[in-house]
Amino acid sequence: MRMKKSLVIINFKVYPEAVGKKSLTLARELSKVKSRKYELAVAPSLLTIKEIAEDVGIKRSGMKIYAQHGDIGLGAYTGSIPLQELKEFGVEGVIFNHSEKPLPLAEIVERVYLAKRYGLKTIVCASSLFTLKRVAKLSPTYIAYEPRRLIGGSFSVTDAKPKLIIKAVEAVKKRSKKTKLLCGAGIHNREDVRHALLLGAEGVLIGHAVTKAEDQVRFLNEMLR
Repeated sequence: MRMKKSLVIINFKVYPEAVGKKSLTLARELSKVKSRKYELAVAPSLLTIKEIAEDVGIKRSGMKIYAQHGDIGLGAYTGSIPLQELKEFGVEGVIFNHSEKPLPLAEIVERVYLAKRYGLKTIVCASSLFTLKRVAKLSPTYIAYEPRRLIGGSFSVTDAKPKLIIKAVEAVKKRSKKTKLLCGAGIHNREDVRHALLLGAEGVLIGHAVTKAEDQVRFLNEMLR
């Protein structure tokens, strides 16, 4: 029987350690990390995603590639990021409504619908239980819960009230049997990953902890040990 793996996705954002040539180098290095317990993915800069998907994507290394954002379908949309083109690049899925790239609910609805149409997995971020409950009704693949007090700070999910994650897990299960919950903030070390999973999350979305680590591969290996 195949063991169910929890998703660990590393968001490169556009940190100086992970843009341009550094982005491809980092993706290559992280793709060498293997785990029996975790399914690994990265979300690189949108300007490097095509090259990374072709170089270290699922067909080459098993590493799954997610886009940090996406817009709409093909057409007269100057400056947009077409979901269909992301799919053609070999991208696994798309992150929507990140705290640094918020969207109105109507646009989330449209993007989730189109992403499903093009065969892309969806990660929709939610910074409150109110938003999470509304988004869960769309049945995205994942909801990344980002409690505001944990976003971008030094607070760990292990230091926050566990009830925050437990309530989020229950709220998602009540509204969508298909959607899985990710802990989308407050993940800084191995204990945070383990604690998030113990609370019911089925994976984590990691920001600066890996990307800004002095030895990123060693740090990720330690997190997943």
